[in-house]
Formats: sequence, C-alpha cells, structure tokens
Amino acid sequence: MVLVVRTDLRMTKGKIAAQCCHGALGAYQLAAQTSPNALARWERSGCAKVALQVGSDAELIAVYRAARLHHLPHYLVVDAGRTQIEPGSKTVCAVGPAAVSAIDAITGALKLL
Repeated sequence: MVLVVRTDLRMTKGKIAAQCCHGALGAYQLAAQTSPNALARWERSGCAKVALQVGSDAELIAVYRAARLHHLPHYLVVDAGRTQIEPGSKTVCAVGPAAVSAIDAITGALKLL
C-alpha cells in the first residue's frame, strides 16, 4: 500500500498521520470487498505501507484516476475542514493493497515523503 500525500497543503505531521490513517482504512475496507485475495497476501507479508509525496491537487487526482483505471483498491481522502485546511481539500490518496508491480506502475516515479 502507498499513501500519496499532498505537500502543498503544508499539513502538520499530526495532520498528515491522521489523513494517512483515513486513507489506509478506506483502501483496506475497499480491498476487503473487492480484492480479498490480494488483501490476504498483503496481511501475510506484513502490511507494508509507504508514504509518497505530490505537490498539487492535480497530481493527487492523477494518481487516484490511475488507480481507479487499473482497478486497484484506492481511497481519496477529502478533508472536512474542521482543523487546519479548507473543507473539501483532497489530502491523501491510498493505493493498494495490491501487487507491488501494479502499484509501482502508478507511483514508481514519486518521491518518498
């Protein structure tokens, strides 16, 4: 699983952690419904998660669309705007759990957070 985080929003570390948790849980729940075999493999292999970064809403949406196009479990976190950022801001896109090669095809060029 990768968690793609927008850096242009300048979220605090705590906010990033919370948003990544929302994304991971959302993607996990989707995978439980749509990809139970991939989910089971991911759980047996240690539940790896990698945080990556993008610098804009457009880049985050591109990752989301690519994950959807390739039928990978994914979850786009849209913030409620109760704390640090504007309501409706897209903050994180979780992709996976899925085969590393499938995720890398979408996110392999992104930098670590």
